[in-house]
Amino acid sequence: MKLHSENFPQRPAWTEIDLGKLRRNLQLIRRDLPRAVKLLAVVKDEAYGHGALDVARVALEEGAWGFGLSTLEEAMTLRESGIAAPLLLLGERQEAELEWCVAHDLTVCVNEAHAVRHLARIAVKFGKQVPVHVKIHTGMSRYGVRWDEAVPLIEKVVAEKTLLLEGVMTHFAQSDESDKTYANLQFARFSDVLSALERRNIPVALRHCCNSGGYLDLPGAHLDMVRPGILIYGVFPSQVCRQIPGIEPVMSVKARIAAIQTLKPGEVVGYGMRYAAKTERRIAILPIGYGDGFPRVRNEGCALIHGRRAPLVGGIAMDALMVDVTDIPQAQMWDEAVLMGKQGGDEITVRDIAKLKNSVTYDVLTNWRLRLRRKSVNGK
Repeated sequence: MKLHSENFPQRPAWTEIDLGKLRRNLQLIRRDLPRAVKLLAVVKDEAYGHGALDVARVALEEGAWGFGLSTLEEAMTLRESGIAAPLLLLGERQEAELEWCVAHDLTVCVNEAHAVRHLARIAVKFGKQVPVHVKIHTGMSRYGVRWDEAVPLIEKVVAEKTLLLEGVMTHFAQSDESDKTYANLQFARFSDVLSALERRNIPVALRHCCNSGGYLDLPGAHLDMVRPGILIYGVFPSQVCRQIPGIEPVMSVKARIAAIQTLKPGEVVGYGMRYAAKTERRIAILPIGYGDGFPRVRNEGCALIHGRRAPLVGGIAMDALMVDVTDIPQAQMWDEAVLMGKQGGDEITVRDIAKLKNSVTYDVLTNWRLRLRRKSVNGK
């Protein structure tokens, strides 16, 4: 065998993406929606760490209209990989990006008059009528034109013959909590803009505002299209929002036991000597650490080995963590351990990892490092 890079032995630590579960999640979401409502799958940040290209291919097969992304690089990666569906770039674009967007049929959000004029001139250069979406800020105070200043900007878009007003959108600041007061206020502001457009006979094909939380809990706000993100990947945006039976997490994080040590009473393990054995203990070392995105904790958390919980001991290192397998005598070298996901009848959820990290599920999913190879399974 020639020792080329394509023949590298695979590192014994990885994220596993179950495309069969992804497909099922999309089917359940699509089935839950009225047939006329389109689905824009949000695949920014490598599809929340799941692999944007694989996710996009499955989503298209399951009826997605298009995809939401954050950066030009993300969109170009999909275009150059053969994804021809609409790609909506969320957020703001630099002027230097707009020509690329027009050339490669990427849909942009426009939020102010100068961008409208500049985009219209580029559209003339390419001989295209370019679809745009106007982002309306209804209380998020991030991107977009204020709701009470939106109609004049939309009229500027309509006045440019090389631009097509395809969509108007907003984004909820808080849609997945029990109290929907602020979300309802935002939707009321957005509805006022839509009513003003109707009075002016300005047609809009795609009115959209629902992220995962809005899709689940605000059916009256579904309008023409919804934009679920984290829900596609099997993680509910909160524990109080509506649950859809059958939705399952798509990502697992796994590693194999790379070494086993025996500690005598009083002996320590790991940096800082954060754990000392009170009795003789059997310790398994997993080749994964905070350099891969695992939380940098001490004596907290666990791994699943042979379907049982092995507690983490000592401090997490950049490339290794240690678990106590004294009570799992069958654990041996190169056995599979699950750091996030299911094994046997037990599960370590993304919320469990988020608690260790003192953060949120979105942060956990998107912060597994790329050196932790991504392995897709059940793709057919």
